[in-house]
Amino acid sequence: MALEAEAKAISAKFDYTDEDVNKGVREFLRQMNEGLEKDGASLSQIPTYVTAVPNGTEKGLYMAVDLGGTNFRVCSINLNGDSTFHLTYTKVAIPKELMVAKTAEELFAFLAQQIEVFLRTHHEEQFEKHLRRRMTISSPLGFVDEDVFRLGFTFSFPIQQLGINKGTLIRWTKGFDIPDAIGKDVCALLQKEIDKLHLPVKVAALVNDTVGTLMARSYTSPGKTGAVLGAIFGTGTNGAYIEKLSNIKKPMQGEYDQSTGDMVVNTEWGSFDNQLNVLPNTPWDVELDKQSINPGIQMYEKRVSGMFLGELLRLVVVELLKKPHVSFFKDESSDSNDWKSTTNIASDSTLYTQWGLDTAIMSVAAADNTPELVTLRQELESTLHVYAPSLEDAQAFKAIAGAIGRRAARLAAVAIAAIVLQTGSLTNPETADEPVDIGVDGSLVEYYPYFRDMIYEALRAIESVGEEGAKRIRIGIAKDGSGVGAALIALVAAGMEKAEPKEYFADYIGQLRRNAREHALGSLAEEGDDVAARD
Repeated sequence: MALEAEAKAISAKFDYTDEDVNKGVREFLRQMNEGLEKDGASLSQIPTYVTAVPNGTEKGLYMAVDLGGTNFRVCSINLNGDSTFHLTYTKVAIPKELMVAKTAEELFAFLAQQIEVFLRTHHEEQFEKHLRRRMTISSPLGFVDEDVFRLGFTFSFPIQQLGINKGTLIRWTKGFDIPDAIGKDVCALLQKEIDKLHLPVKVAALVNDTVGTLMARSYTSPGKTGAVLGAIFGTGTNGAYIEKLSNIKKPMQGEYDQSTGDMVVNTEWGSFDNQLNVLPNTPWDVELDKQSINPGIQMYEKRVSGMFLGELLRLVVVELLKKPHVSFFKDESSDSNDWKSTTNIASDSTLYTQWGLDTAIMSVAAADNTPELVTLRQELESTLHVYAPSLEDAQAFKAIAGAIGRRAARLAAVAIAAIVLQTGSLTNPETADEPVDIGVDGSLVEYYPYFRDMIYEALRAIESVGEEGAKRIRIGIAKDGSGVGAALIALVAAGMEKAEPKEYFADYIGQLRRNAREHALGSLAEEGDDVAARD
């Protein structure tokens, strides 16, 4: 009974009430608008230079590449024009020596080589056709629009975006360290190496994975209107949404299409309320933040994302193990255990190691509703080396894990609701009969049982949403934002090019003239060398 009471008391500390949810939504809206007015706010509200989203009728063959960590992925996406697509991809590990190369050229040359291998392997016929057409000058605009693969570049490192296909690297993360690349335009670095190989590929768009999720969901979303929000609830969490250009008060560098009146904004909501104005803050949240590599920032992410939920649970478990009056994961004799054994924790259990409890076990706990919690107890043995846990142990573990997961889902609802309200999607008379579509991706929304159900429970409790509003909000999985979404942003970028064909024609002719001049000068030099040799 002492264990059950203790588990209930701990779980209560993770309660996030309906009143808390409403306070959270109001503060999220305030911080959103603060981020639209100035830089340096908790919510960065970064303009992405993407000013339109697809509607599912788009057609064409596009490419995408994804440098998100230790692997590099190359994809081609054939959009069928009916909200469906066909995806082909390859994945290759980045050689460790290139992650710390002396020059940016070494890494980006490797990336370009993988693009060439992919094209020759999966699109040989188109590749050869493109190469032949590149040698002709019969249709300059055709060259621009038809004969070059448009490529979306998902680059998951901190950048300062300056245009739809321009962005300078701020710093490396995830084990990369190539100082030569800092401050340089990563799209230009990749394009330079692509051009050296004479590949028919143009880096058309620089892509954030959250923006990609929004684009992918907009393309595949059933109904007349696309998604208003793309969100990641996985290892990390973030969201991108469609904002009115008129609401973005802070200055924007670079060029962008103003005709739509919209701009996709990357919220970077992991840092929402770093000041802790409204976010819950238990002793375990404090401890987790203190031991993290970035204390004081990403405070929302530390309460919502899969990377941190397991660690929060581990910190609670370790504290509970230290309480002498509570019998948790320990028995004095086998009589007190329904498995007629004594519970013990192996000395090498990862329970005693930071990040040693994977959030995945929380999904197991949530899914196991059997009377004896056998599946959960087996998982405790196999992953955490807690041998012969009792039913009471498993019940306490499940209760605490459930409280942490429920709080995360209700916090997720805060961000979703705030953006739905910011966009006016529930009150727009033109779309009154349409669902408000939200595209989501990530392990929590995909694999954590009842996570979306708990989001909806919180949405219904929000004053400006309510029961009827929650019914209209449709949360659907948007798979492969870094592939399909990146390709769709490349499509949008290609459309922006078509808006100014004269400029592209002039650029094209100018480049032809420069190439011809260089070729002529080279030929004269070779003739001079031949004459000198004969003399």
